[in-house]
Amino acid sequence: MLKRSHNQVHGTVASSGGPVQALQAANESNLMKLIQRAQQLDQLDQTLRQILPPALAKECRLANISQEKLVYSVSNPVWKSKLRLYGDALLSAAGAAGFRVQALTIKVTPPDSVPLSPTTGKPLTQAVRDSLRATAHSVEDPQLREQLLKLASLP
Repeated sequence: MLKRSHNQVHGTVASSGGPVQALQAANESNLMKLIQRAQQLDQLDQTLRQILPPALAKECRLANISQEKLVYSVSNPVWKSKLRLYGDALLSAAGAAGFRVQALTIKVTPPDSVPLSPTTGKPLTQAVRDSLRATAHSVEDPQLREQLLKLASLP
């Protein structure tokens, strides 16, 4: 069976200009405005971070400019309080960069959390436990045997 790449299936052949083609496609589909907006926010974010102490700059991110407001995202309320102290400086710097902003909004958005304890799955069936025990008795490695027996004893 002949395998085709995603681009071949849709009638285009990948060339060495992959990123250029992606930008051209984005421009053709009116995504260019969105890309330019994201780049503009990123550039302003980098400019405004220079005002902040390094520890604070690591913990906050310019999320948007909306209705004459700078909207920041921070990971917890402590950073929100610290960032608020730099509000006037941030607004002034954004104004100097050509943005008409009059207010600062800071939203606490905790980072995605990883569960602290592993999630419990379905209990092992008797057939699975028997299979683990049989496998444990057939291996020569004592450590592997011990681990298999331990698994077989789980509920």
